[in-house]
Amino acid sequence: MIPFLNVGAGTLELEAELQAAMTRVLHSGQYIGGPEVTEFENRFAAYCDAKFAVGVGNGLEALRFALLAMDVGPGDEVIVPSHTYIATWLAVSQTGATPVPVEPAPGLFNIDPAQIEAAITDKTKVIIPVHLYGQPADMGPIMEVARKHGLKVLEDAAQAQGARYKRQRIGAHGDVVAWSFYPGKNLGALGDGGGITTNDAKLAEKIRMLGNYGSREKYNHELPGGNSRLDPLQAAVLSVKLGVLDEWNERRKTIAAAYSDALSDLPFSLPAVPNFADPVWHLYVIRTEQRQALADHLLAAGVQTVTHYPRACFEQPAYQEFSDQASRFPDASKIAAEVLSLPISPHQSEEATDHIVKSVRNFFEKGNKS
Repeated sequence: MIPFLNVGAGTLELEAELQAAMTRVLHSGQYIGGPEVTEFENRFAAYCDAKFAVGVGNGLEALRFALLAMDVGPGDEVIVPSHTYIATWLAVSQTGATPVPVEPAPGLFNIDPAQIEAAITDKTKVIIPVHLYGQPADMGPIMEVARKHGLKVLEDAAQAQGARYKRQRIGAHGDVVAWSFYPGKNLGALGDGGGITTNDAKLAEKIRMLGNYGSREKYNHELPGGNSRLDPLQAAVLSVKLGVLDEWNERRKTIAAAYSDALSDLPFSLPAVPNFADPVWHLYVIRTEQRQALADHLLAAGVQTVTHYPRACFEQPAYQEFSDQASRFPDASKIAAEVLSLPISPHQSEEATDHIVKSVRNFFEKGNKS
């Protein structure tokens, strides 16, 4: 069986370095905050071409604290993609604000900048573009419309560590960038973890305070904050993995190129790459009306696939208030019905990639139509 993602293979490749890093934390006696967290934050900020990085407990809290730092709350609206993972929407809802969906750009998965302005009202506070599947959103026109209307931009880069927009790394195009270090991400911890990067010192400080009981000084609480801090063990692990991130992203790119070259003549949609984007291929997502049949065929051939994501956020029970509005977002609904992710682990062998390609081709060459 070819797994969809072999996280354990990466751990084994770096086992000696990871063991040394965790032993260092064990011997330090400092298990909240401390030098390991500071070291990773500084290195990650520099990697992202940003001035500041702040670690938090997970990617959802990175989004939520960023919104709270931007003073988003009840009565406000936040523009979000209609096609994304639900965490983007949940972060908005947890502040008391309302998510306002905007459809993807034609032929792409990310939010369409041309449709954002029509969604802006006098209640709009923030725009959240998502760099979905490791593909950068078109930040230039998004920033233009945001500045025109006096809005903040929070980038959801949970899946895009190392990606570039017009040759500049994702990390500080908007006001704040939120990251997830969930184990399956391109830069993944050995448990939950998250963070933000920004060039705004005040927002960075406020987000740090929100994750530390609203405090920058012990027993002096300036904000009604929470408890969400990046663990030193995870920070040490992430520092090790940051050192190989570019190499592992290049492995993903090699697999993506092999798929695109070998499958381009088949009757389904391959992921498009705009000329402004240098993606890191967190996922390789195709579209086909024969999704379930293809997935079943691949599983029988020993290939695991995953659907990201089978239901749009507005179709989820958590967002029943959108149930009568689904017709307004036909593109997201259609994408949700067609997407299928092929394996693209940085530890996937060339032989495995060849087998996946042959298995996909075999399905369509048998007469299945998309």
